[in-house]
Amino acid sequence: MTHHLTPHRRGRGALSAAVAVGVLLPTAIAAAPASAAPPAVTCTSDKAGLATKLASDIKAALTGRSSTAAVAVRDNTTNTTCGLRSGDRFDSASVVKVSVLTTLLWDAQKTGRSLTDREKELATAMITKSDNAATTTLWKQLGVTKIQNFFTTAKMSRSIPGSGGYWGLTQISVGDQMLLMNLLALRNNVLTDASRGYTLGLMYKVVPSQRWGVSAGAPAAPARIQLKNGWLSRATHGWRVHSVGAFTSGGHSYTISVLTHDNSTMQYGVDTIQRVARAVHKNLSPTSTARYNPTATPQEAVPAVPESPARDMVTAYPAAR
Repeated sequence: MTHHLTPHRRGRGALSAAVAVGVLLPTAIAAAPASAAPPAVTCTSDKAGLATKLASDIKAALTGRSSTAAVAVRDNTTNTTCGLRSGDRFDSASVVKVSVLTTLLWDAQKTGRSLTDREKELATAMITKSDNAATTTLWKQLGVTKIQNFFTTAKMSRSIPGSGGYWGLTQISVGDQMLLMNLLALRNNVLTDASRGYTLGLMYKVVPSQRWGVSAGAPAAPARIQLKNGWLSRATHGWRVHSVGAFTSGGHSYTISVLTHDNSTMQYGVDTIQRVARAVHKNLSPTSTARYNPTATPQEAVPAVPESPARDMVTAYPAAR
């Protein structure tokens, strides 16, 4: 069964009421040179006032946070977009698992074949439980050339597959993650409706302990929450904590992608992402009376890196801020 988001279509000649809004995050010293200023949250929208409000609320959600955050939002109903550090590269951690699955499906489409039972088993474990071993098996099967070719076809120009089998060190940008989420959200020439529906169906079935991040504050059921998260710690930039997702409520669809590093703990990164997510959902689904509350003890898998092995089902616990 295909689960996909409903696109909102416009004629090419429609007059756009888009308004660009730039909001600078606060600086510690007012007289600091322009080169030292943090980047702006920039939003556009066909809906009057929405761009200004979104930019302001995302800025407020990040104020005072030590995380370095990149944010991308796309609302396909109101033609709304927001971006912050859209092209900056981050180590992917487990969010790359969506790209592994879409590459597998895209490659299978070329010959019109269905996934084998074994591939379906691996894909299900990789997405719903963030299984590292399943990801490694599919990564080796595909090879970095096919994954790079998918990035190129999807116009994900800032994404580079990890070398040496370290798929968690794939370089990604939040702008590219928005492109990927939109390939799942809207009909396109890269992924078939069946491939889109299969991927979203697995993202919808992510286990409860891993349904944190951009799901925070989303409209509750019967709205659909489809997401994938990841985290990873290294000596530089501390904890990388990421979350990407697509949301459907009736005919309304939108996507949120948040990548972060420089987090002192896993939980700190989770909190940063969830502050942004709640602000975005509040603006894009203002009439929703019931909101999704994610788990208080988020879990995720940690991919292997040169200095440490992979770990499954690592739990983030609240820590002193």
